[in-house]
Amino acid sequence: MTGDRTDRTDLAAVEQWFVDHGLPYFVDDIRAEVQRGLARGRLVRVGLLAVVLAAAVVCGFALTDHLEWDDGLVPGINLGLLSVALYALFTLRAWVVARWAASQTFSSLGLLFPLVTRALPLLLLFVTFLFINAEVWEVSATLDGRVMWLTVALFLTITVGFLLVRLPEELAGFDEHVDPDELARHLVGTPLEGFRQPEGAKVVDEVAISGLQKANLVLMLLITQLVQVVLLSVSVFVFFVVFGLLVMDPGVIAGWIGHEVTNLPFSARANWELVQVSTFLAAFSGLYFTVYAVTDEVYRTQFFSSIVAELERAVSVRAAYRALRRTD
Repeated sequence: MTGDRTDRTDLAAVEQWFVDHGLPYFVDDIRAEVQRGLARGRLVRVGLLAVVLAAAVVCGFALTDHLEWDDGLVPGINLGLLSVALYALFTLRAWVVARWAASQTFSSLGLLFPLVTRALPLLLLFVTFLFINAEVWEVSATLDGRVMWLTVALFLTITVGFLLVRLPEELAGFDEHVDPDELARHLVGTPLEGFRQPEGAKVVDEVAISGLQKANLVLMLLITQLVQVVLLSVSVFVFFVVFGLLVMDPGVIAGWIGHEVTNLPFSARANWELVQVSTFLAAFSGLYFTVYAVTDEVYRTQFFSSIVAELERAVSVRAAYRALRRTD
């Protein structure tokens, strides 16, 4: 690849590299389309459509015999949120990030063992005391199904909000300057490996990021961290289900919650209350681990170093890509 001409095949390969790595907003054409999709007028119309759909469902339930309007509240909200999600999925190219997130989840399974061995023991020492606490069972085991999932959604919302506040700090400074030698090193293994700076261009000046591209990097960090949170939460859920099957007598549980347990068919000791309490504690553990992950220096050094290296490589590829686009 030479610096005195732009090979459109090379540009297409770089843009596909961005898409494959969950960075669609680094592609100029995609970013322009997304900016149009984020125009205030469009967002207002999408919001109004979501409200109309939700209201139509609620009114439909209210007009049905033996049903009240509040029975349709949750389905109506879900339909409204679904319409917004579909808009984001296709118009805002969220499906590109979602596909990358799915592949990231499977590739992160190798982190499960070091993650569990490092974070889980101390976490279980704390949470196990809640598991054998009668008040926790009385509250979480008797929650209505909708309330239980709203509680899990609340924990998830707090987790995402906390990460959105703290994760941008991980981006501070690393995109301020990249010298030519670092640029060449970061491009190794990418479609722009061997790139030479075009005549008169200052590629290193293209390193700084902002707007949608910075949001894309924050989203990349957010998904990477959430994958680890989900893996740990699932591990906690499995542990408490197994632990509960071994040590929690259904008669003791019935005494704690004030009514007979709802048995599950695959085991005499398995019951729905055990599943609910395990789900509640797993969601709480995910929030606890999130706070630990972004505040513990040892963990951040171990798990964030490779992530930040990936972000630096992405920013370097973007700088070279922008330089090639200018010479087109």
